[in-house]
Amino acid sequence: MVEMSVTSDPLPPAVVARLLRSSLAAVTAEVGALSPAQLSWRPTPDDWCVNKVIGHLIEAERRGFAGRIQAIVDQDQPLLEPWDQSAVASARRDCERNGRELLHEFVRERLASLALIASLTDARLERSGLHPTVGLLTVRDLLHEWVFHDRVHVKQIFDNVGAMAWPHMGNSRRFSQPDLLIE
Repeated sequence: MVEMSVTSDPLPPAVVARLLRSSLAAVTAEVGALSPAQLSWRPTPDDWCVNKVIGHLIEAERRGFAGRIQAIVDQDQPLLEPWDQSAVASARRDCERNGRELLHEFVRERLASLALIASLTDARLERSGLHPTVGLLTVRDLLHEWVFHDRVHVKQIFDNVGAMAWPHMGNSRRFSQPDLLIE
């Protein structure tokens, strides 16, 4: 994996909160634009449907981000529990669920998370927990991972919608093929 250079200062909690609101707005807009069938559609059998992405964001919010941050704030260097993301996703069966109900669940989780972020002081940002796989994680680390994680999955939703449009673009697909880009 290529290391990225550090080109900026750490993001303060207020900026993290604005970025997480931005992700929420993007997910909300995409869900609002799509039909239930489109929310359940997958580009390939191995790809995630939009509903599954939202279900994953809900679980990541609870287990991976807000949940871990709350544990770190409440306890002295807690052991942070890993979770089997594939098993949880399989059990949730989100592709079969109502996407708008999933969105409402995500909105509730995200709003609670934003309140948690607003409560973080500088001292709390340096508190840490121990994850058995990756080691020591600070609240600041988790905030930054959260922003990164959101962008990965918002892009995944956008890619699904792009894959819906692609077969119906006719010759205009040639504008988007890297080897045939026409300016």
